[in-house]
Amino acid sequence: MNIQTALLQGQQLLDDARVAAPRLTAEVLLAHAVGRERSWLYAHSDEELRELWWIHYGRYLHERIKGKPTQYITGRQEFYGREFRVTPDVLIPRPETEQSVEAALAIGGKEILDIGTGSGAIGITLSLEMRSRVTCADISEAAVRVGAANARRLGSSARFVVCDLGSAFASGSFDLVVSNPPYVPLEGIENIQREVREHEPAVALFGGPDGLDIYRRLIPEATRLLRPGGHLVMEIGYLAAEKVSAILGSKESGGWKSVEIKLDLAGIPRVVIARNP
Repeated sequence: MNIQTALLQGQQLLDDARVAAPRLTAEVLLAHAVGRERSWLYAHSDEELRELWWIHYGRYLHERIKGKPTQYITGRQEFYGREFRVTPDVLIPRPETEQSVEAALAIGGKEILDIGTGSGAIGITLSLEMRSRVTCADISEAAVRVGAANARRLGSSARFVVCDLGSAFASGSFDLVVSNPPYVPLEGIENIQREVREHEPAVALFGGPDGLDIYRRLIPEATRLLRPGGHLVMEIGYLAAEKVSAILGSKESGGWKSVEIKLDLAGIPRVVIARNP
């Protein structure tokens, strides 16, 4: 069997299993099995598939058909033009999260804290783009290990700390706090894609019954952590803008006054920016 035939067979298997983008997925999995870039496959379409390649390719196809995300099979995901290593211990970085990075870059700051960092996608990107002092925190020790390894590989000076939210840090330590917290409501868990529901870490996905549990804790914590006039940047879930804004405006959260909502490319509220009163 040659490369071209293997791609066609893989595409058909994925299509039959109703896997999204079957052709692209087949290319990514075969390239990973061969240890080459996707472009290599087309330059060598007539080359015979080695036995070891076929064994790996078959296993990867089986895993994807069973619902395992492609990123966990290949162990990588691109974010803001850089390749991040990912494992089932961390959330797969999404393109929409790049909007949080853009918002943070526009604000700036010498001392930045990324809460719930996971793979380190946000914090590492900010440290490389801004040359600021960035600290990345996560409650999961396994996630911190993944993020710290990404920082070393990408040449980032970001430091990593295991703690709940910002509990390891003194009050008034930061100019900017940024976070992509867990915000998927448990009430709608059955509507979540199987790949996400069954394979990505629950601690990074679910924010309690209504999806707002972490916001209720994170916003008052940011009030403590930020210096006067500092900013909080948070990604939010679908239809959560008004509810998160209400939490920001409550007395319990410190009564944040300056709140801005940014829309994603689909016109959906995606990022909340607030200034510490």
